[in-house]
Amino acid sequence: MTAASRRVRIRTGVVDPSLHCRFVPDFTQRNTRFLAATTGADSLWTIDHLIGLWPSSLWKTAHTGGARVVPHSDAYYDPWTLLGYAAARNRFSRLRLGVGVTDAGRRNPAVTAQAAATLHLLSGGRAILGIGPGERENNEPYGVDWQRPVARFEEAVATIRALWESNGEAISRDSEFFPLRDAVFALPPHRGTRPELWMGAHGPRMLRAAGRYADAWLPAFPSSPAEYRDKLAVIRSAASDAGRDPASVQAAGWMFVITARSAAIVEEILHSPLCRVFALSASAQAWARHGVDHPLGPTFTGAQDILPQTIDEPTALAYAELVPDSLLRDWLVVGTPDEVLDQIAERRDHGLTYAVMADLAILHPSLRTGMRASTSFAKVLRGVRRL
Repeated sequence: MTAASRRVRIRTGVVDPSLHCRFVPDFTQRNTRFLAATTGADSLWTIDHLIGLWPSSLWKTAHTGGARVVPHSDAYYDPWTLLGYAAARNRFSRLRLGVGVTDAGRRNPAVTAQAAATLHLLSGGRAILGIGPGERENNEPYGVDWQRPVARFEEAVATIRALWESNGEAISRDSEFFPLRDAVFALPPHRGTRPELWMGAHGPRMLRAAGRYADAWLPAFPSSPAEYRDKLAVIRSAASDAGRDPASVQAAGWMFVITARSAAIVEEILHSPLCRVFALSASAQAWARHGVDHPLGPTFTGAQDILPQTIDEPTALAYAELVPDSLLRDWLVVGTPDEVLDQIAERRDHGLTYAVMADLAILHPSLRTGMRASTSFAKVLRGVRRL
């Protein structure tokens, strides 16, 4: 570890599951806000989904204690409404508020530009616009065209920037996907600032787009610290080619964390059916690195193309049996708090400066055990500040 890497301070964001809860509708939101405030986190994040990444056929109390609190794994709240609610409930907090990440195809970019600018103004400049090309599951089932998502994403970002930079004047802009004809966007910046653009980018074309346009890179599925480092180098190079300071693109990462006070509890979460079937969202290429064929085919791209609502319970359980432990440990951040902190430190040494973390303890078959494990997640959040 170099002296320079030791001086890097990693900031943290906490992910709210953004799901409707039994009895108290904002149960997870309250818990996440409290967790973020008490652990020194920099930001709170919501999820922009209509369908989750888990087969809903498995979301039962027989498989996860979380189903006792969250009755349906696909009951997602609208992210912008939820962030507005969070801003209103935390008027005196300086937590930044991000959506990770919103869909460039399902939402017209003018509406996204308006939602993000509104939150930025009403929260006193705390909004982060996380944006990506989206997933098949949140588009195709709802009649939204799923052809050429990356091209659509690039045009959506260009449209948002054009509207934000229009100074309230009517503008026209040719675009294959989102043409503007005397379009007016009159919401002003907050003290000269617009929401930061954080891009969920993984493939080569998306990485280059992040280098050209992003304020931060927020990949959801880094498979290893070395791959993270190599992709960050692509982004830095693209930023330099575009005449930007390569260091101006913040190096973030979305991390799914499994942690508990003991290795035994960690193993119980790791071997739960819902945790194992979550590996379907890894690509066939990631599976192949562990010597196993992806059950959805050799060219399957993972989270971007999965349709989990079509997988019945017996099939999902059969798929879960195929998942190698090594894939889960490579793909997720797994271990006791000290082990997780070591893994985050390794990613820091490969360029990471901002960790946006989601706690997967809810996947434990026992609700009580899963909730107790959240204290270990809090310990990780506090520990990151000391790395």
